[in-house]
Amino acid sequence: MEINVLKSEKDEIEFQIENVTLAEILRVYLNNDSTVSFVAWKRDHPTKLPVMLLQTKGKAPKKAVQDAVAAITKDLDKIEGDFKKLK
Repeated sequence: MEINVLKSEKDEIEFQIENVTLAEILRVYLNNDSTVSFVAWKRDHPTKLPVMLLQTKGKAPKKAVQDAVAAITKDLDKIEGDFKKLK
């Protein structure tokens, strides 16, 4: 997954993400973090990459993204394991 940081401050980060699906999954997981005060993504045009804005309180925004990606990976690994048990 490639992320292009557009703006980075102490409690706020704005970045482009590869596609809408990844942006929405990341938004959902970031909303589960109590230190995230605001997270949303927008896309100016269907041919453009989505841009996500994240604001936090008490945690670095990059750390919040890393934690969300780790949670997503953990859940996907569990789902994969559950599917393998079905065989």
